Amino acid sequence: MDRRAKTFLLLFGIIALASGSFFAAQGVGLIRWPASSFMIHDMRWVYLGGAQAVIGLVLIFLSRR
Repeated sequence: MDRRAKTFLLLFGIIALASGSFFAAQGVGLIRWPASSFMIHDMRWVYLGGAQAVIGLVLIFLSRR
């Protein structure tokens, strides 16, 4: 894998990990911003955000190989 692909995987993985963690935290109710968000206290977003965060971790791992 060339350097550009590894860089792309790393950046995309970091973004996926961060946004997935944010979604999961909103689903649990840890983050209540914005206050009118439909994601707050909705367990569906915990699962979806958790899955996205795991995918982000896999991409970060693959970029480091």
